[in-house]
Amino acid sequence: MLTAFVRAFRTPDLRNKLLFTLFILVIFRLGSAVPLPGIDSAEIRQCMENATASGGGVYQLVNLFSGGSLLQLAIFALGIMPYITASIILNLLTVVIPRLETLRKEGQSGQARITQYTRYLTIGLAVLQSTTILAMAQSGQMFQNFCSPSLFMPNQDILTLITMVFTLVGGTAVIMWFGELITDRGIGNGMSLLIFTQIVAVFPSEMIRIWQEQDRWVFAVIVAAGIVMVAAVVFVEQAQRRIPVQYAKRMVGRRMFGGTSTYIPLKVNQAGVIPVIFASSLLYLPTLAVGLLGEDSTNPVVRFLMTYFDPTQIHPVYMATYFVLIVGFAFFYVAITFNPADVADNMKKYGGFIPGIRPGRPTAEYLDFVLSRITTAGALYLGVIALLPMVALGTAGASANFPFGGTSILIMVGVGLDMVKRIESQLQQRNYEGFLR
Repeated sequence: MLTAFVRAFRTPDLRNKLLFTLFILVIFRLGSAVPLPGIDSAEIRQCMENATASGGGVYQLVNLFSGGSLLQLAIFALGIMPYITASIILNLLTVVIPRLETLRKEGQSGQARITQYTRYLTIGLAVLQSTTILAMAQSGQMFQNFCSPSLFMPNQDILTLITMVFTLVGGTAVIMWFGELITDRGIGNGMSLLIFTQIVAVFPSEMIRIWQEQDRWVFAVIVAAGIVMVAAVVFVEQAQRRIPVQYAKRMVGRRMFGGTSTYIPLKVNQAGVIPVIFASSLLYLPTLAVGLLGEDSTNPVVRFLMTYFDPTQIHPVYMATYFVLIVGFAFFYVAITFNPADVADNMKKYGGFIPGIRPGRPTAEYLDFVLSRITTAGALYLGVIALLPMVALGTAGASANFPFGGTSILIMVGVGLDMVKRIESQLQQRNYEGFLR
């Protein structure tokens, strides 16, 4: 594997892509440490220490996706969350709005329009979320009143607050631009790599905190369990069902084409980490609602949300909702990304068929049947992986953004495997051995 790394950096164009990706990620992390104008960075760090020592604030999940920059009130504090939320909304609307469905089927040009709509919606959500975060910071609820807002926000006039909002929204726009730059000129999916970077960024600090707060044998057990979980996730992520496809021979002009055999690879986890991200994003909404309504114990809505949907208190209702959302999003995402009817039509057009299955509608029904069974197993796997660490590690006193948590580990392993496969394909095009032998 080290030899493959050396060969990757010896290839000029691949080396340039890797260095460009690393350069963008470094700038991204630097921006996550630059505080907003009007924020006292020393006081904000003290507030973070006080809040963390008492269990953390109400934005644990969003702070995870922002790489810890949310509670620092940095210029990239919103992280990738507005884009994720906008993507969820657009994917849901694609099913119910015929115009969006038509754009999705138009190929690259239609996808470009949908991407543009996602950008506009991301900016709108960034304005809403930045306003909410600043309101939470002003009221002291972000750090659960462990420090006075006047300490880390000494100047709270309207002009300063407007400047903060514009800075946060601008930071979100820059993050989107970074993701697109990595996708176009670097290696891998830009947005996924940014999420990966933000999660990995909190890994060392969380491990140090657990080392300091837990017994040594508990720390060793947690690390061992994390390694086993990573190995299991890698095994399942690599698993796939290969459906054989035979292409009949056909005459085109004076030449004979076809007669080859191939297969359709259907992964057990066809949806990847998207369902977990979507479900986590939706479960963030009750926490946001509590922040907007205020922690008023007399309000029945707030009392209900704080009782059943507090991420720091692992309630069975919270876990059941999380599991159902993951399973539902897994089926939904597979349904919009893999259409058995389109695959069957393309196979029939080029003379392909599955042995023992007639072309056309029977092939589509067979693919839908196999895909449904595989997706069921994949969806249950995602739900179990997301819930097991939440229960086991939650009893050990780990926080919601523990590095071996279900959301974290699925994203890290999924994005890491995708990155390795992309580099491997680049190496194999140049007759080099890749990472996965």
